[in-house]
Amino acid sequence: MKFQRALPSRVVFVSTVSALALIAVACGPGSESATPTAFPEPTLNSVTPPENFQTPIPSPEVATDPLPETVFAETPISNSFEKPTETVDITFDGLEAIVARRFQSQYGWFTDFNQRIVDLSEISSLLPRDGIIPIDAPTFAKVSEVPDYLRAREPVVALEIDGDARAYPLAMLMWHEIANDVVGGVPVSVTFCPLCNTAITFDRTVNGQELTFGTSGNLRRSDLVMWDRQTESWWQQITGEAIVGVNAGAGTKLKIINSPIIAWETFAEEYPDGLVMERIFDELGFPIRSYDNPPYAGYDNVDNTPFAFSGEVDDRLVATSRILAVKSEGRTVAYPFSFLAETQIVNDRVGDSDVVVFFDDGTLSAFVDGRQGDQISGSTTMFNRIVDGQTLTFTLGADGIIDIETQSTWSLLGTAESGPLAGKKLEPVIHANHFWFAWAVFEPDTEIRDGADDIAGPTGRP
Repeated sequence: MKFQRALPSRVVFVSTVSALALIAVACGPGSESATPTAFPEPTLNSVTPPENFQTPIPSPEVATDPLPETVFAETPISNSFEKPTETVDITFDGLEAIVARRFQSQYGWFTDFNQRIVDLSEISSLLPRDGIIPIDAPTFAKVSEVPDYLRAREPVVALEIDGDARAYPLAMLMWHEIANDVVGGVPVSVTFCPLCNTAITFDRTVNGQELTFGTSGNLRRSDLVMWDRQTESWWQQITGEAIVGVNAGAGTKLKIINSPIIAWETFAEEYPDGLVMERIFDELGFPIRSYDNPPYAGYDNVDNTPFAFSGEVDDRLVATSRILAVKSEGRTVAYPFSFLAETQIVNDRVGDSDVVVFFDDGTLSAFVDGRQGDQISGSTTMFNRIVDGQTLTFTLGADGIIDIETQSTWSLLGTAESGPLAGKKLEPVIHANHFWFAWAVFEPDTEIRDGADDIAGPTGRP
């Protein structure tokens, strides 16, 4: 896939010209006042990573791997859209009004800041819009013609809609954060916030209108704030909720589509006819990013402090420890990876749903330079464990995952591979593998389940 050279990544940008970054910070919510001059002028604060957080500045590399046959997206993403063309008058006062006008004057936003559900002072502006360039027309290689640069256990976002299965390597999403695509006839945005380890796929059709998403250059609570190019509304990635602009005024929330992080090898085995998103090369054959060298290398070290996060960290778990987070029927539950790594399988009940978690202890971390060695992070899949009216109980057998009731064997992606239930598929449960601090600040009432006494059924290793 060809692409023009782009601006450096957020962290590279911040570390080199951080004095230009605008952080709209307030000690508390601003009051409504007829005399905004009574409020102090926001200062241009720099944002720097923690002392033990190092970000390499990659240099171009010659593409030496043979390029596989390219498969283009089912429907090219159109850039011919209508969008606001005038600045919206600010009808409120106070510190937020000053912040809104700064967004307008410094970055040219036509967003309707009058319609918002969050305090604008909570939003940190680090880059211009699409300073981290999203992928609008991804190209794909067939699984049968896999590029040589893909490692067997490297993490990918797995998405399957109506038989159309595609893998999106985190090595690419780490640099681009958003890929707009059409999968199984459904317009989607595959998103990844490296600072929160949050991979979420959204249906980008809202009220009959197809939206195209980009990176706003902003963060809120360390999480990616997306923008849509049709209305210039801003969206919180971890929740899918419109937080500023006309879509926020309408109370709009994007539909989340199941797309777990799994190892590339697992995807290829489950979907031999699937596709994998290709790396992007410029007209000279150089990769436009050093995809083997992540811009946030080492950030998932549990000793690190969250970047661009000013809130309180819920100290029930380590800030950058990974969790499986799920919301179901009014219950919000987190399973720490440390617990899942010990048990491998968890049979449980969340709300009124009988569920099972499968843990893959071989999936690599996306935060490690692939040329210097591997680091295991693990990955999860989650399913409803009722099949044909029967509640199954899963465990580890000699041949892998089995259910106790029928002795059928199952894949990590919930397909019965042999036994009486061969060919059956478990219903996926939408979940995500966040860093704890990022999830907890949005869902402070989360219940942590990290022991046998916390779950309703047995584990894979009781």
